[in-house]
Amino acid sequence: MKTEVYSPTIRRKEMAAVLTAMVEEKIGPGEQAKFLIHTAKEKLVFEYCLALRSPVIALQLALKALGLERGQGVVVSALSPLYCKRVIEDLGLVPLYSDVLPSSVCVGRETIEKALAARPEGLNVRCVVLHHTLGYLCDAEGIAELGIPVIEDSSQCYGTVIGNPEEAVPMGTSALFTILGLEERNMLTAGGGALLYSVNRRDAAVLRGLGELPPEYGLPDMNAALAVVQFREAEKNLLKRREIAALYSQAVQRTRHKCFIQNGAEYNNYAFPVILETGVKDVKAYARRKDIAVESAFDNTPVGCGMVPPDQCPEAYSLSLRTVLFPLYPRLSKADTGKVAKIIMTLP
Repeated sequence: MKTEVYSPTIRRKEMAAVLTAMVEEKIGPGEQAKFLIHTAKEKLVFEYCLALRSPVIALQLALKALGLERGQGVVVSALSPLYCKRVIEDLGLVPLYSDVLPSSVCVGRETIEKALAARPEGLNVRCVVLHHTLGYLCDAEGIAELGIPVIEDSSQCYGTVIGNPEEAVPMGTSALFTILGLEERNMLTAGGGALLYSVNRRDAAVLRGLGELPPEYGLPDMNAALAVVQFREAEKNLLKRREIAALYSQAVQRTRHKCFIQNGAEYNNYAFPVILETGVKDVKAYARRKDIAVESAFDNTPVGCGMVPPDQCPEAYSLSLRTVLFPLYPRLSKADTGKVAKIIMTLP
């Protein structure tokens, strides 16, 4: 059977939680969603939070909460998920694409400053949507010093921490609002949904000011029950990811290909990206013959879809052509991880 690149970590505990919610005949937004917010607050240390049906709704609400006017600009990484571009444009705003730092998937203060300097004449940039791509942390504090309001998307970086985990600063302290997606391919999954939260009282008041949202905006209890268990099992899953990544990293060191490095932080191993020195097609074909799936890392991004001129974001464009993902998730067996490591070690 083919080993896929992504697979949600759903075990008996998650399934039992969902079944319990179904048996109670309350599957729409309700008490489980409130319990999820309570559970998440222990980990994320926020002031106020909304449990929503999707990251799309979360980003829409966050941008509206900033009071942006049509025609104003929003800085976004060229390697952000494609839905970010769609939401920004649907609100009548203008996406301004930032390149990433050399040999990195992260935007930085300097890349954003460069994008601002090259922006169309008259474009008033009022927000930065900071997506921590593939779980690697951007310098949110340095970017916030630009004085432009920041919305952080932490959907892929839950579990990545700077310094001692026990003394780590909670995610979102440099942002007005933070989004934690709970989609199938996010670090924590509820099968769909997102948390939108603020860590300080002033910005929390803005979220509260959105008023009572229609129930169709809220996260259903079935999804919330699943997410609660995901939070509780996160440490165990992070440890398993670390063990698999260590095996893969040893394999890459025996090749001419490269990996990204998260400087000064403990990476959550959301994925295992490899920057290739050879053609992507050859690598995909080679892995396919061994029943191992390999995906291009940035197909579902503005630059990967050809929506950003290569000369505007050359680093991101180069990475979109050369970066692939190998299977990495806690449910992989030792036989599977050994097989993937062998593929990596013998890449063309």
